Order: sequence, then structure tokens, then C-alpha cells
Amino acid sequence: MAVLPAFGLRGRGTRTAARPPHAPESTGMNSVVDCAVYVDGRRLPGRWTHAEAVDEVRSRRAGFVWIGLHEPTEDDIKGVAETFDLHELAVEDAVHAHQRPKLERYDDTLFMVLKTVRYLPERTAEQTGEVVAGGEMMVFLGRDFVVTVRHGSHSSLAGMRRRLEADPEHLASGPAVVLHAIADHVVDGYLAVGAVLESAVDEMEATVFAPGTTVDAEQIYLLKREVMELRRAVKPLGTPLRRLADGYTPLVPEEVRSYFRDVEDHLTKVSEQVAGFDELLTTLVDAALAKITLRQSSDMRKITSWAAIISVPTMIAGIYGMNFDYMPELHFQYSYPVVLLVILASCLTLYRTFRRNGWL
Repeated sequence: MAVLPAFGLRGRGTRTAARPPHAPESTGMNSVVDCAVYVDGRRLPGRWTHAEAVDEVRSRRAGFVWIGLHEPTEDDIKGVAETFDLHELAVEDAVHAHQRPKLERYDDTLFMVLKTVRYLPERTAEQTGEVVAGGEMMVFLGRDFVVTVRHGSHSSLAGMRRRLEADPEHLASGPAVVLHAIADHVVDGYLAVGAVLESAVDEMEATVFAPGTTVDAEQIYLLKREVMELRRAVKPLGTPLRRLADGYTPLVPEEVRSYFRDVEDHLTKVSEQVAGFDELLTTLVDAALAKITLRQSSDMRKITSWAAIISVPTMIAGIYGMNFDYMPELHFQYSYPVVLLVILASCLTLYRTFRRNGWL
């Protein structure tokens, strides 16, 4: 993949006075979900381009800009990257996605990657063969801006943005509050998926150990694969959250760090859940395979028992069908009924013996 050219801090422009405050954005970017200016925790009215928004904040020397993007292309994000002087490597990661959860610092900007997950409805899961759908969330955090880049059709931030706007006192602490809210939103998604997976795993466990049930090991492997998908999202995120809680950067003020500790605690809970799911599903796979082996062994015993019973009349009929002139009992008047009684008695004896030993 090509590396984007380095961006400088230029091309900010000024707010267009002739445009009405509520006119549509003319950013040229179809991926912009929302662009807002917050001063003292309150959203300023009107619609803004990214250049106008940052000019407004820096002319006031107060507040911050929050821009939300959804699956931007290189052309979409180029103007934003130039305006906020975002590092080209972080911009490349934000455009192309498929990153592990991580936290990186580029000069005065933080770049954080989080993986989002969502549990799919049963009908959708049957069509796609997946139980958990994944996406990605990238966050650029600066002194007076936060840029969020979302990949995937779920985990919209619109509801979270409205909740933050309803609490201006908290939002007045700066853009780090937005980063915390996003991390909390993502980890809450992990908790929700973990709760549904727990129910699915418990149901699978009951099915595996229920007597007389047939278990499809493929279903257990499907659950195990989705647990691994959740694990790939959860496990690497612990270190970035710990660093943010421990004062990794002055961009996260002291009053916000305690909130990251709370998110880290929730993540630890999910991580322990995922580890438990993985171990239990491994046990269920072994149990299901043992159950299949036991059933096959029981079937083989039944087949062997019936083969032994059938071999008795086959042997006797084979002996007396050899057409020799001198064979015992050939000219005895009651030979036929005697032979039938011997066959019947032998078969019944074998049947009762196998039945008593649990083979039939």
C-alpha cells in the first residue's frame, strides 16, 4: 500500500461569512459524519468545515473540534490531515484499517486504534457463517481537536455524541473526554457481546453433556472462532488503556485518567470472560469428540453382536449344504426340525449374552 505524502500545517482557510449558519457542509468529503466546535463543553451552532472549525477554536484559544469520519478514502482525509498536521503513517493506518489495538504518539498528537465488535442476529449469522462482526475505530487526539475514523457498519458514535453534549460540564474537560467516551463505548460493546456469548456457550455446554443428544462439533468450532475474534479485540487493548490511566501524555489531564482506569477494569472483566470461554469450548470440543467416539464404539459392538448371531445359522446352513453322500443325520426323520431348534437356541443364547453385557 502506498504511503501518503507528509502533511504540513497549512490550508486552514477562514469561515465563509456569506454562507448561512445552517448551510450544508462543503468539505468535498462524503465520509464526514459530523464536524462540531465545542467551547466550555457546549456545541456552537451552525455547520462547519474542518478548516473553519479549527480557525474558530484557535482564534478563541478555547474549546476543541470534533470531526467524525466513516470509512474515508485518502482523498477524503487529506484535507483533515493537512489541517491538523496528522502523521502520514497514522493517516495510512486510518484509511486502510486492519490494525491491532494500539496507542502511538506522534509529536503532539495521540493515535489510538480500537476494534469494535457486535453480535449478529441468528438469521444473519446463518447467512454469513459468523456470530461476531468486527470493525475498527481510530482516534486522533490533539490539544484542541479529536478526529474519529470509523470502519464497519456498526458502533455509530451519534448516540454517544448526544450523551456527551447533554453533559457540558464533563465535556468542558477537553478532547480527552471524547477519547475516554469512545473507549468506554467500545468496551461496553465487548461486555454486551460477552454476555450473549456466555449464554451461547452455556447452552452449548448443556447440549454436549445432555444424555442422548447429538452434538455437531462444527458448531463448537464456530463459537470458538468467534471467541478468538473477541479475544483479538480485547487482549491488546489493555496496555494502551493502562498507559492512558498512568499519565502517558499530558493530553489526558489528571481528572480524566481515573475514567480510563474504570474502562480498564471493565476490559479486565471481559478478558477474563474470554479466557474462560476459550478454555470451556476447548473442553466441550474434547467432550463432543469423546461422545462421538463412544457412540461409534457402541455402534460397532451392536454390529459385531448381530454379526455373531447371524453367523450361527450361516455356519450350520453352510455345513449341511455341502451335498456329500455320507453325512450324519441326513436320513434322520427329524433332522430338519432339530437343526432349526439348534439354530434358534444358539441365536437366543448369544442374544441374551450380548444383551446382558450391554452390547445390544
